[in-house]
Amino acid sequence: MPYQSSDKTRQKKDTKRTAMMQASVRVFAEKGYHAATIRDIVQEADVAVGTFYFYFPDKETLFVHLYEETALFLLQAIQQGIQSRATIPHQITGGLQAYINIAVYEPAIVQLLLVGGVGTVPSLAVKRATFRENLIMSWQRPLDTALDNAHILPQNTRRTAEALAGAFDEVVLNLLNAPDPESEAEAAVQDLIDFSLRAVAYTGL
Repeated sequence: MPYQSSDKTRQKKDTKRTAMMQASVRVFAEKGYHAATIRDIVQEADVAVGTFYFYFPDKETLFVHLYEETALFLLQAIQQGIQSRATIPHQITGGLQAYINIAVYEPAIVQLLLVGGVGTVPSLAVKRATFRENLIMSWQRPLDTALDNAHILPQNTRRTAEALAGAFDEVVLNLLNAPDPESEAEAAVQDLIDFSLRAVAYTGL
């Protein structure tokens, strides 16, 4: 009979892997991809160097995998915020609140996705392009519905979604550089809602 690890053993391995992934987000956000070392990561996670190599062959593989996981987490949060609402003003509000909440309370995630590894990890290019495409589509889908229902004026919803995604990222990055991002978060959400409704030519219907 082949060896099968017990549930307790698997749970222990999952706990170590989770701790290492969480530590990696913090280390990469603080030091940047090139300056961060495997030793930095294992020290932050309080695991042995051998534990790192049990899961990943090198730092680049870890970074790409980490990017995929954090991208999925952010996308799911934004999409859930959008899909739980019925009209374009509320959909924009829900998506933005989800995005800015993550930016304020988990800033390392946003730093990793928007800044970390850009132009420095060649194998990340396709993953990043996929993330950006999915992010744009998250904003385009409600715009398409709003256009069909005449809730926004005729426009190229793809270009509008691209513009919104870029604008949101810029505001979020500047917010994270503020002395107290949490105190400015609510105002930033409202400013972006107002901007977005003007940008999409919301008819008020």
